[in-house]
Amino acid sequence: MTKKLRTVEDVSMDSAVRELLTKARDEGVETAFDRADLHTMCGFGATGVCCIQCLEGPCRIAPNGKGPQQGICGASVDTIVARNFLMKLTQGAAPHAEHGREVAIALLEAAEGRAPYEIKGGDKLISIAEGLGVATKDRSVNDIAKEVALVAIEDFQKQTGVMNWVKLRGQKHSIDKWNELSMVPVNAHLEVAQSVTRTAMGCDADPTNLLIGGLKMGLVDGYAGLHMSTDLQDILFGVPKAVKAQYNMGVLDESQINIAVHGHLPLMSEKVVEWSRKLKSEAIAAGATGINVVGICCTGNELLMRQGVSVASSFASQELAIVSGVLEAMVVDIQCIMPGIQLVAECYHTEIITTLSYVKIPGASHVEFHPETADEAAQEIVRKAIANFKHRNPDKIAIPQVKTEAYAGFSVEQIVAALSAINKDDPLAPLLEAIVSGQIKGVAAIVGCTSPRVNQDMANVAVTKELLKNNVLVVATGCSAHSLAKHDLMNEKGLQYCGEGLKGVLKAVGNAVGLDSLPPTLHMGSCVDNSRPADLLTAIADKLNIHIGKLPVVGSCPETHSFKALSIGTYFLAHGVDVHVGVSPQISGSQFVIDTLMGDRTDEGLNLDKLFGGKLIYESDPYVAAAKLLERIELKRKALGFDNTAAEVAASE
Repeated sequence: MTKKLRTVEDVSMDSAVRELLTKARDEGVETAFDRADLHTMCGFGATGVCCIQCLEGPCRIAPNGKGPQQGICGASVDTIVARNFLMKLTQGAAPHAEHGREVAIALLEAAEGRAPYEIKGGDKLISIAEGLGVATKDRSVNDIAKEVALVAIEDFQKQTGVMNWVKLRGQKHSIDKWNELSMVPVNAHLEVAQSVTRTAMGCDADPTNLLIGGLKMGLVDGYAGLHMSTDLQDILFGVPKAVKAQYNMGVLDESQINIAVHGHLPLMSEKVVEWSRKLKSEAIAAGATGINVVGICCTGNELLMRQGVSVASSFASQELAIVSGVLEAMVVDIQCIMPGIQLVAECYHTEIITTLSYVKIPGASHVEFHPETADEAAQEIVRKAIANFKHRNPDKIAIPQVKTEAYAGFSVEQIVAALSAINKDDPLAPLLEAIVSGQIKGVAAIVGCTSPRVNQDMANVAVTKELLKNNVLVVATGCSAHSLAKHDLMNEKGLQYCGEGLKGVLKAVGNAVGLDSLPPTLHMGSCVDNSRPADLLTAIADKLNIHIGKLPVVGSCPETHSFKALSIGTYFLAHGVDVHVGVSPQISGSQFVIDTLMGDRTDEGLNLDKLFGGKLIYESDPYVAAAKLLERIELKRKALGFDNTAAEVAASE
C-alpha cells in the first residue's frame, strides 16, 4: 500500500517551501519531505537498543522485557544505548574538528604566502595570539598568524597535556570539574580515535564511562571545532558586524546567473563570491544581468555575516532551491549535504559541484578545493555556472516571491560594541543589570537544524516566541537562525512578540547605536559559531565570578536532525547549561542513560544536573518545552538571589 504524503501545510509553515514543494510534486520530483513520509521509523533504532558493533548481530533488546535482554556478547541494554549515544556524539564532533583543522591549514598557508587569502581580522589575530602566549611585539601580521596556526595544528598532534584552545577559551570553574572526571581532551584526532576504539566490539562496556566519553566528545567539538573554527575564520575573513540581508527563496533572481553555496566550510565559498564579482562581465556576455550568489545552511550564514550574501534555504528545503528552475550551480563542501540534491538536479539544469576529496556525490561534478589553488577552483566553478545559464528550461521556472529582511552579524565583539554605547567603561554592566533586575529573565540560544520529518520552522519559531514573551533574550545560530529570520524574528516586526522588559532593553541599546531597536533575536552565525554565545556566557560568568552553570541560561534545538547538534549540546551540558532537544536523542531504551543525562537519578550514579548544574531536556511539544526552559531559568535566578520585584512593579506601572 502506498503511504499518503503530508499536505504541504503539514510539511512547512514557510509559504515559499509550500509553493515549491507543490511544484516538485506536480513535476514528479521526489524530495526529502516525501521520502520522510515513505519511511517507517525503526522502533529499536529509535530507542537506541539496536547494536551493530560486530558481525554476531545485529542484536536488539526488546523494550518490553520479553526476549533477550543482553547482546550475544553479553552487553547490557545500558551499555548498548550508552555506546550508541557515544557513537552519535563522535560522528557529530569529528566533522566540526575537521572544520577547525581545515581552517588552521588555510591560515598557515595564507600566512606563508602559499594561499591567496588576505588576513582581514588583524585585531582578532592579536587578541588570539596574546591569549595563546604568542609574542606579537615588533612582528608582522603574517609571522603572528603563522605561529597561531601552528599552535592550532598542535591541537591535532600533541600527545600529552591539554588542548591549547581549552586553555584559551575554557572557564576555570569548568576545567577544574572536567579534570576531576579525567575528561579534558588532549588532541582532537586522539580523542576521536579513542572514542571510535572504545565503541568497538569488546572494548568499553561501562555505561557510566561511555557517557563520560560522550562529554569529552562534546569538549572536542566545542574547542577543536566551534571555538577554533570561529576564531581562525574571524582572523582570516574578519569579525562579523551587524548587517541587513534577505532570507527565503525570493532571493533567487531570474535575470541573473544563480549560484548556491551550501555546507559549512567558508574557505571555498568566500572565493566563489569574490570571483562571481570579478567575472560579472562574462555573465553579461552570456545574456544575464550579473551573478547572484545565495547561501544554504551554514555556509550561507558565514557569507551572510561577512559579505551580506542573502540566504535561500535551510537544511530541510535545500532541494527546493533547485526546483525553482533558475539555479545554475549548487556548490557544496561538508556537512548537511543531502545526496538527494543530485537526483533533483537531474530533473532540471542545475549542476551539483562537490569540492572536497572526502565529500562526493554520485553523478555530481567535482572541482577539488585546496587553499593554494582556491582562486583557480573558484574561477572554474563560476565559469561552469555561466556556461550552464543557456540550459535553463523556461517552462520550469517558478520563483516564490517571498523574502524577508533580517539583521545578522551579532558577534560577541559587535554586541559588546553596542553595549559600549551605553557604558563605555563597563560594556557588560547594562546587560547584567537588566538580567539581575528581571527586565531580561535569562538568555536562550536557539540552535541547530530543520528536519524533513517535522513541520519545518514551526517548533523553532514557537519556542522562540514563548521565550521572548517571557522576557528571555534569544540568540540564534545555524538553520534555526534561518527559521527565525524568515518569520520576522530578526527585524523590527518581531518586537510585537517580546515582553515589555526585553523590548525596553532592545530599544534602549538600539537607540544608543542609532537604530529604533535591536532585533528581537540576535543572529550569531553558523553552527560552529555556537562558540560565540559560549564566549558571551564565559564573559558574564567571569564578571560575576561564578560557574557558567549557575547562570539563568538555556539552549534549545527544537528541530534537529544531526548528530552534531547533540555533540554541541553535550558541550554546553558539560558547562552546566540546560539543553533542550525537540527530536528524540534515541536513548529511551535505557533508564540508566535517561536518568544520567536528564538529571533524575536518585542513587549515587553519574548525574549531569548535580555534577555541572544542567541537564538534557527532551520534549517534542514546543510549548511544553518552552515552559520547562522557563522553569529552569527561574530556578537559577532564585539560586542567585536575583530580585524580580522592582522590574515587575515598573512593568505594572
